[in-house]
Amino acid sequence: MTGRSQTSLSGGGSSANLADILERVLDKGIVIAGDIRVDLLDIELLTIRLRLVVASVDKAREMGIDWWESDPSLSSGARRRAMDAENARLRSRIAELEAHDGLEELEGPERRSSGEP
Repeated sequence: MTGRSQTSLSGGGSSANLADILERVLDKGIVIAGDIRVDLLDIELLTIRLRLVVASVDKAREMGIDWWESDPSLSSGARRRAMDAENARLRSRIAELEAHDGLEELEGPERRSSGEP
């Protein structure tokens, strides 16, 4: 009976410890960095730089990391902004083409009267 109660207590303690560790990591953040470099006869063939940041969203924002807010594939607001920018660009291009077409229509009769093709 004593061993059984110790097992349940130690199991509950480890999950509490894991929860505490996870809470601390998300609250404070953790950075894991490393470089992998492959050289052959003093010639650099490959370099891979790894940077991993694990933190809560609030902590990441405090650190100035907010790339997910501007990525259209992850943020509906970013997707809407990208769509608005594309629509504005297309409207501008249509207006430019219509203005150009209007000038050709206005210049057409003048050119014809002056003998220009």
